[in-house]
Amino acid sequence: MVAAAMEVFAERGFAAARLEEVAARAGVSKGTLYLYFPSKDELFKAVIRAAILPNLEQAEALVAAVGGPCFPLLERLLRMVARLIATTRMAVIPRLVIAEAGNFPELAAFYHREVIRRGFGVVAALLRRGIESGEFREMPIDPNVRLIVAPLLMSAVWRTSFDGVDCEPTLDVTALVEVHLGNLRRVLLSDAGDRARAGEDAP
Repeated sequence: MVAAAMEVFAERGFAAARLEEVAARAGVSKGTLYLYFPSKDELFKAVIRAAILPNLEQAEALVAAVGGPCFPLLERLLRMVARLIATTRMAVIPRLVIAEAGNFPELAAFYHREVIRRGFGVVAALLRRGIESGEFREMPIDPNVRLIVAPLLMSAVWRTSFDGVDCEPTLDVTALVEVHLGNLRRVLLSDAGDRARAGEDAP
């Protein structure tokens, strides 16, 4: 049912999606759908939980479990998100939330609480660790977290808005994240972090 709901929301948007269509795609009655999801809001929240939260929990666990330099972890996380944006329907969710936030503020608040705040927390934890260890330069955490995440959010919105539309240039999410990481490397790494990174990259 959740997979069918993702398809319908992606095609129709939240406001225009009908639970009858979700039930038909899932091969269940509308009554069965209501038994599990008493409202369209709850069904959309279930889609968010199923599509995004397992990946977010994986990122949180990775940052908590892996020690050592922080920038390689940041590279790994951003590449993972870029791969999900490029290859899965998960990327449609941020666009839907942005499009519907004015009319459905409760859904926007849910997405901010369950996804944005936790995702920002993962990146903020890496920045703090890197600053404390001397790997990263001293910097304000919050604005830099937003700047790190912003290109990924833009990529998700761009891909789900313009893919299939005759417009150029098309977006290569993988190439974009590699350029972004190159810029972050120059901005974040302290002189000590640069030297450590050069040692890692040496043959």
